[in-house]
Amino acid sequence: MKLSDSMANAINDQIKAEFDSAYIYLAMSAYFKDAGLDGMSHWMDKQYKEEVEHAEKFIAYLYERGVRVVIPEISKPKESYNDALDVFKTAYNHEQYVTSRIYKLVDMASAEKDYATMSMLKWFVDEQMEEEDNTGSIVAKLEFLGNDKHAVYIVDRELAAR
Repeated sequence: MKLSDSMANAINDQIKAEFDSAYIYLAMSAYFKDAGLDGMSHWMDKQYKEEVEHAEKFIAYLYERGVRVVIPEISKPKESYNDALDVFKTAYNHEQYVTSRIYKLVDMASAEKDYATMSMLKWFVDEQMEEEDNTGSIVAKLEFLGNDKHAVYIVDRELAAR
């Protein structure tokens, strides 16, 4: 079954969103590196690499379906934040946004009875649950500990182990 033009366009748009996400996390990693928080920088660098992998999964899927991939322009990410909690709240909100995008793709695939795309998107649905849980847990820790220098130090050390 041929992938519909609307689904191909939507997945190409999601590729852009994944690369934008990667760039956001790369900028967050740089922010933490500049602040001397190597553990948080490391965690964000891992996120950056995961987002690139997500884009690559969508690219591979389009090629598998015989669809032309459109490599997008990447948006400039935010460069500064108030503190570590602000960064992780931003990351958590961003993951919720990405989840909503994935759900829209699932809805579209379902409406089109595109079972191959629905099957592929299942991995992304599961991945987004994990992404929201991970970032949400870090936000909760920083909020619980108070987001002071000691708390940030503790969380920074923990995130270095990722």
